[in-house]
Amino acid sequence: MQAHSFTKYGFRIRTRVGLVVDNLMIHGCDESEAQRKLRQMYQDCEVLECICHIGNGRPPSASFEDVVSLITR
Repeated sequence: MQAHSFTKYGFRIRTRVGLVVDNLMIHGCDESEAQRKLRQMYQDCEVLECICHIGNGRPPSASFEDVVSLITR
């Protein structure tokens, strides 16, 4: 079984009623797949901007001790 590689795409759109929605994050194999998923949720939207985010962008996980020290400050 082959693992699929997904990339995160950040969209800024204008909905069909004119509202601007920023920072919609959608995973896809490529930009066209991410836009297809976007248009399933927001039909007839206008894509104002699309930014490709490669990598997970998450900070390294904290240890139990790090979390406890934050709570007890």
